[in-house]
Amino acid sequence: MIVILFALIGAIWGGLTARKRQGNRKDIAQYAAGYAMAFVVVGMILTVILDRLLIGV
Repeated sequence: MIVILFALIGAIWGGLTARKRQGNRKDIAQYAAGYAMAFVVVGMILTVILDRLLIGV
């Protein structure tokens, strides 16, 4: 769930960043995909850390 949430947040953030820089549709799509992938990596790391911490409980 965390990974999906982070992917959506990253895609939205990337799209808004490209739109603010006055990019066309392809720019917006590329920024959205790039930010989504970056945020997925962060979400996966966070998921692993939380899983390791909560297994001991």
